[in-house]
Amino acid sequence: MPMMSPSRFNSRALFATWKDDVQVAALELAGTFLFLLLGLGGIQAAAASASAQQTPEESEKALNAIASLEQLIYISTSMGLSLLVSAWFFYRVTGGLFNPNITTALFLIGAIGPLRWMLCCVAQLIGAVVASGVLYGLTPGELAVNTTLSPGVSKSRGVFLEMFLTAALVLAVLMLAAEKHRTTSFAPIGVGLTLFAGHLWGCVYTGSSMNTARSFGPSVIVGFESNHWVYWLGPFLGSILATLFYTLLKLIRYWRLNPAQDGEHWEDSPDPLGNGFVNSIRGYINARQPSADADQRTTDRAEEKPSDVQIEHVDTRHVDNSLRV
Repeated sequence: MPMMSPSRFNSRALFATWKDDVQVAALELAGTFLFLLLGLGGIQAAAASASAQQTPEESEKALNAIASLEQLIYISTSMGLSLLVSAWFFYRVTGGLFNPNITTALFLIGAIGPLRWMLCCVAQLIGAVVASGVLYGLTPGELAVNTTLSPGVSKSRGVFLEMFLTAALVLAVLMLAAEKHRTTSFAPIGVGLTLFAGHLWGCVYTGSSMNTARSFGPSVIVGFESNHWVYWLGPFLGSILATLFYTLLKLIRYWRLNPAQDGEHWEDSPDPLGNGFVNSIRGYINARQPSADADQRTTDRAEEKPSDVQIEHVDTRHVDNSLRV
């Protein structure tokens, strides 16, 4: 009878590495604090810059809105670069998660255990609250980094927007960081660019949370919106969606579909002279060449046939008379 692998929920397995799990959670708190202090600080600076160029009535309205395309790009760049550098700092320490939805996906695929998952999620939420509080104390005016749905965006739309945006971010982490390959150490670049791209789209409509902790922290400081639950349900569904897609890729053994893509040997490079279009043309010409030669030889034999079958005409007038009776 085959041996069954021990359950991750077994009490002995659950607390086997509790000291390491506590240390990882504490460092995740510090990493989340750094990431959101830098990222939300950029959003606060963009809001303050936009409000300084408008009347008091307009600035009050613009604090939680995107005033211009330049502000949108500034906010997207701030969040993307903040995640990139923060994740790279902590990449070899904790993995640089800073997001309960990413942590949930790693738990679902079995990369981390239940205790580490719970501790890290709590630590990331606390880190977000601390970062928002410090930012509120360091900058003048109201905290303008809260996420809320824009006018015309229903709660159901907000949920699905956050679901797809979060799924893209989680899938980037799963494929670039959790899935080991030769360029795994550069995963923070791809993850940061994914967050940047997500903000370019979703920031106008939902604030582009893509991270429950990112929405929870500022809400604790400035108050919860009636649609705050959107930023819990949407990103959670995004984690499930990305995990299912990642599991499907593993199920079909995706590495068979494009082998040697992560290789470094020149023999694995495409060979246009051996396998490419040029070789196809060459093969077609070579395939046609024997047929053409055979046709030429047939034509030559046909032209030579009359000379090969010549009939000799004997002149009977010069036949020796001795042969006559």
